[in-house]
Amino acid sequence: MDGRDQVRSVWWGRAVGAVRALRAAGSVRGLLSWRSAWRRRRADRLGTARRGPERARVPGAAARAEPQPGGGVVFFARSSLRVRVAAGGAVFCGWDGAEPEPSYALAGTCPEPDVRAVLEPDTEGGWRVVSERVTVTVSRHGAVAVRTPGGVVLRRELPPRWWDRVPGDGGGVPAERSGESRWVQRSEVAADARFFGLGGRSCGPRLRARRYRLWNTDPGGAFVPGDDPLSVTMPVQFVVADAGTHLVFHDNSWDGTVTLREGSEGAGSGHDRPGCSELRMDGGPLRYWVLVGTPARVLLGWTALTGAPTPPPRWALGPQHARWGFGSQEEVRRVVSGYRERGLPLSAVHLDIDHYDGHRVFTVDRTAFPDLPGLARELRSEGVRLVSIVDPGVKAEPGNAVYEGGAAADAYVRDARGREVRGVVWPGEAVFPDFTDARVRKWWGGLYAERLAQGFSGVWHDMNEPVSFAAFGDPSLPRSARHALEGRGGDHREAHNVYGLAMARAGYEGLLELRPEERPFLFSRSGWVGMQRYGGTWSGDVATGWPGLRASLSLVLGMGLCGVPYSGPDVGGFSGVPSPELYLRWFQMAAYLPLFRTHSAVFAGRREPWEFGPEVVEHARAALLERERLVPYFVSLGQLARLSGAPYVRPVWWSTPRDRKLRDCEDAFLLGDALLVAPVLGPGVTRRAVRLPRGRWYDTASGQAYDGPGQVLVDAPLSRIPVLARAGAVLPVAGGDGVTELEVWAPVAGRAGGGVLVPDVGDGWRQPEVERFETRLEDGRVVVERQGGGAAGYRVRVRGLADGNGVGREAPVA
Repeated sequence: MDGRDQVRSVWWGRAVGAVRALRAAGSVRGLLSWRSAWRRRRADRLGTARRGPERARVPGAAARAEPQPGGGVVFFARSSLRVRVAAGGAVFCGWDGAEPEPSYALAGTCPEPDVRAVLEPDTEGGWRVVSERVTVTVSRHGAVAVRTPGGVVLRRELPPRWWDRVPGDGGGVPAERSGESRWVQRSEVAADARFFGLGGRSCGPRLRARRYRLWNTDPGGAFVPGDDPLSVTMPVQFVVADAGTHLVFHDNSWDGTVTLREGSEGAGSGHDRPGCSELRMDGGPLRYWVLVGTPARVLLGWTALTGAPTPPPRWALGPQHARWGFGSQEEVRRVVSGYRERGLPLSAVHLDIDHYDGHRVFTVDRTAFPDLPGLARELRSEGVRLVSIVDPGVKAEPGNAVYEGGAAADAYVRDARGREVRGVVWPGEAVFPDFTDARVRKWWGGLYAERLAQGFSGVWHDMNEPVSFAAFGDPSLPRSARHALEGRGGDHREAHNVYGLAMARAGYEGLLELRPEERPFLFSRSGWVGMQRYGGTWSGDVATGWPGLRASLSLVLGMGLCGVPYSGPDVGGFSGVPSPELYLRWFQMAAYLPLFRTHSAVFAGRREPWEFGPEVVEHARAALLERERLVPYFVSLGQLARLSGAPYVRPVWWSTPRDRKLRDCEDAFLLGDALLVAPVLGPGVTRRAVRLPRGRWYDTASGQAYDGPGQVLVDAPLSRIPVLARAGAVLPVAGGDGVTELEVWAPVAGRAGGGVLVPDVGDGWRQPEVERFETRLEDGRVVVERQGGGAAGYRVRVRGLADGNGVGREAPVA
């Protein structure tokens, strides 16, 4: 790693929060942040019941069992366990009477039970639920094992332990019914298993041995690998082992920690040490879902359970430019003109908080932006959309129409004594809508009419962990703050992690009602399980530097495995000034990620390619043009994610999870099934090692063929990063005339290939037809057939034939 970039990354990543604090220390906002921190501490002291004496509890011995559809309930001396296998094979387990609903994670109603699943006695006083796809065994003391139909154990949950309040303490409400029982559950997986997931983590995508917190948090400055937690935490573990793949989701939004430890094998001695995870929660139900199968099958079931990702509109799959600090509409025009004059494609410009009037949400600084609707119309005529930031904090001041409207609607979070909870964010002292109330979501969603009237085509939600600036302590709302929680009532301990998710729902449903003919475009810094139903996410304030570049890839891969396929980083990092090489390598990687957006802080320099010199402009143009060429492929991947849950960006082990070397590969990724992208993640690299999955792969620049599995050295000049195409792949691309054509990479003799094209049907709701193609090599000739027959009408260009050295040929669809 280049020493200067390393120093720059560490300095900015660690110091930016301190710089902000120093700037604020002598300001009104700084004084407010001190007062807010003390006020939050006092509110929690007065509004949160003292935990008091506790007693430990374990299930005890099994006494009896009661069959039910899909499984049944096993009764223990001091608890009960409900096991239910859904029709799609997902397993639900709920202790102490916990049911699947109510849940912020689930989409619609709970899945129907598998009527063929049977509860029957097991050996040594235990029980088991047998179904076609999975078997669940429950020991007489409460250990739960999830097994394949062949009997191989994928996951074993040890008997849980609770810490309940002593009856009579804290108002006489038994802790197991108040939701405040602390609990811990330890699990074992195979010795060779690897952990992924847990939302957006900077130190992945493979999660090593450490403790991970489950509390959505603004890191308070730019983050680097190892910083934890970040803005999107999810109690979702994606576990890959030789025996099989499984996902486990603990449906509990309270604060908690997950401690992971990978296992080790005894080199044939039979003394394998299993991998372990330990989940500790401060309250809430002990309930979880387990899905088993191939990675594709697991995410298919996960999508059925938590909801299909909403595909972004086509324009949101193009390159986008953002900056905190445009300052004026003339500066926006200058930047857009700079892209156009240099032949650099651009789809959208994002306006940050500086375009607001005094940072007040749903307002416009009329001095800097005197005619925002006119600017939006002008840019849209050039093919460029405007996207607006939206923060949840509403400035608490008389005369602020948004504040007064929310106060009249009783929309804001209140404390235990019924007063509005006030924090400090960019506009100063602010209040926070309670998005866990359907009535408040309806009110908030209606406010997006102002954004649409200003000409914005989409929104990005920021500061929605939620954040309240604090001189010390947790930079969020008091834990004692009261929330509706869909009529159940509760406090911020339960509502915090779902706050961003509920805000995304409010914005999405509001945009949908205001403009029903268009798919809303929304992405959010914070969220929780199910956020894909309303849009995507981005990295947040990643540090400028090579470590930040690596962390960006980690977050995108991790979010995809948690069911959120649309995401991307701030190209160049948020916090500092990247070197031209770092900026270009970040730009080149991001060109193959779903959300392709440059962004930076107001004090961190510009992110336009021409700010880094003519050589960077030349190579950035090549990356932008390639992204534009691949938009039909991205459109197809977005629709396939909606149908199957498969993310655009996938780990290289996606199709071959039993390949242990691929499971440990973290410096490359698959873009769909067709492409393998190997970004450059360090300085001075012009050639890099790439680990290939099984099969033949073609270097898309040179046409050179490589056979996997194995590792190869591939050229990585400054002008491009290595991208390899799978033999036999069918890749939908934009031709020179803008018409979609099929780029086919020559299959290997005796092996069939194929691909999928989902035609773009506009930014509305019409469901497109999925077109599938098969390829094969016959007598040196590539045959491309459309499943179902019929003339597809696409121009086909074949690449990778030995005698063509990768040069394209035109051919009809057979």
